[in-house]
Amino acid sequence: MNRFLLPLIIGYFMDMVLGDPYGLPHPVCAMGWFINYHDKLIRNIFPKTPKWEKTGGLILVLLVVSITAVVSIGILYIAGKIGKGFQFTVQCIMCWQCIAQKSLKTESMKVYTKLKEENIDGARLAVSMIVGRDTQSLNCEGITKATVETVAENTSDGVIAPIVYMAIGGCVLGYVYKAINTMDSMIGYKNDKYLYFGFAAAKLDDVLNFIPSRISGLLMIVASFIIGLDGKNAWYIFKRDRFNHASPNSAQTEAVCAGALRVQLAGDAWYFGKLYKKKTIGDSLREIKIEDIVSANRLMEWTAFLAMFGILVVSVGF
Repeated sequence: MNRFLLPLIIGYFMDMVLGDPYGLPHPVCAMGWFINYHDKLIRNIFPKTPKWEKTGGLILVLLVVSITAVVSIGILYIAGKIGKGFQFTVQCIMCWQCIAQKSLKTESMKVYTKLKEENIDGARLAVSMIVGRDTQSLNCEGITKATVETVAENTSDGVIAPIVYMAIGGCVLGYVYKAINTMDSMIGYKNDKYLYFGFAAAKLDDVLNFIPSRISGLLMIVASFIIGLDGKNAWYIFKRDRFNHASPNSAQTEAVCAGALRVQLAGDAWYFGKLYKKKTIGDSLREIKIEDIVSANRLMEWTAFLAMFGILVVSVGF
């Protein structure tokens, strides 16, 4: 049996129950601080030319990945010196902190609650916590779409991909993945500031998410059949629209979700005061409704369950 399996299973259920408790330090926050500090430091060292900005960005990637790996291994090593049982407990906790299923549901349902209360300003604030786009002018439909999209996209980035990498290389590989994904979310923008400096982080994130995003999309199609959504349309839209995104991976799950819900997602959006022209995903067979946020979360939960079940079957089989 895969030696990483039991800590992963326990971590998965810990996340389902506990999520990310408020006030408890989270490793992603430490990663974010480290990335932000060295972003400024490295950018002040190198000349502001495309070549040197790409070089600086690559150095940041190598630095963040190596430090994350060394610290993670070091924590497990020290825990092992204390005792095998303690080391196992630490592994479970580290796996738990790599998975964002409960927190994604919690934060997206805050948006749902505000929309149910017809509190548009509160919903805009809540959705601004989980999306990168400008939210101050979004109406109810725009807020709902943004929330559904981020749940669908992060089903892969925040849930399935960490699970896949922890099944392969334990919590250490899970933490390395989280560090790279965090870098991409912070510096992987195609704007004037990060077009070159964030190039290495964005490309590495694309590579690491290539297979997990497609696994996520296929599992989400199965999940859509299980929970009574339009699985046939999910498969159709997945095949047709899964590349309707600047990223080769983000639309994989967004396409399935749009098809399963029979709505249209994506399209033009504002980021940092600038309008970005984006392709749409799915067909507008009906108007999107706030209950689709609930459905998107159910899709996420069932997709994660299917991933864990599949890993269990494969691990036991080998």
